[in-house]
Amino acid sequence: MEKFTLINNDRSRIKVFEPFEDLSKPSPSIDAIMISYGCVYKRSSKPVMKGSRVESVEAARKEYAELLKDGWKKTSIFKSYF
Repeated sequence: MEKFTLINNDRSRIKVFEPFEDLSKPSPSIDAIMISYGCVYKRSSKPVMKGSRVESVEAARKEYAELLKDGWKKTSIFKSYF
């Protein structure tokens, strides 16, 4: 599973979806997604990340689909920062 970054139409907010491994278990597995969110103040600078949360894979998929439906777009502009 790879990392995905979405940006809103105004290019002012981003959300990063990435696999979350629970290292406290004997055999780490990916059964959750960490969603980080932040603001973009200048396109040429690093976005300011405001926080993150861990969601189930199904809840993350649902949120991802809703964001795409609302006009957010997949981007790789900030890939070098993460």
